Amino acid sequence: MTVYLTEDLISNLTAITQANIAFVNKKCSRLSQKQLNWKPSTGVWSIQDILSHLNAYSRYYHKAFEEKITHTKFTQAKETFTPSPLGKSAWKSMKLGRANNVKRKFKAPRNYNPLQNTSIIEDDAASVFLQDQNDLISILEKAKTVNLRKVKVKISISKFVRLRLGDALMFVVYHNERHVQQIKNLLAHRNFPNKK
Repeated sequence: MTVYLTEDLISNLTAITQANIAFVNKKCSRLSQKQLNWKPSTGVWSIQDILSHLNAYSRYYHKAFEEKITHTKFTQAKETFTPSPLGKSAWKSMKLGRANNVKRKFKAPRNYNPLQNTSIIEDDAASVFLQDQNDLISILEKAKTVNLRKVKVKISISKFVRLRLGDALMFVVYHNERHVQQIKNLLAHRNFPNKK
């Protein structure tokens, strides 16, 4: 059974989030519309699609995290956090491999898929992402004050399935990291357009 020191876990998730912010700020903030919308082939997400997808998830999860942290009766933080089998399965499926590779591919739910639900695509997706991720750092800081095991969060695709707060935070951060790696792969593509 895997057990995490709460302080180390939150610190690690914060570091990943800060790295995502730094990367998107440096590499995506000044891209042209042509670059943001470029796709190597049909059916592949553009940078704008990816960031809009992440922002749609943030709209759901950040609100859920804030509400649960603010209104929980489990305000005694524990020194350690133990993932549930379901939670571990969820975030492990999102976590990148050692070589920053995607180990398992998933189909995004229809309402979070920019190819199927174009209403989630934002013109200012990069700046919204940066704001959302700064909010996430604040949420992670607040999460230190509650019991990550006892506080439960409903997942975005089911009203009936709930994850421990620690598992849900890991899922969201690893999901963000996974898609930021997808952006890195697009930027490194040999046909990625110049800024004209």
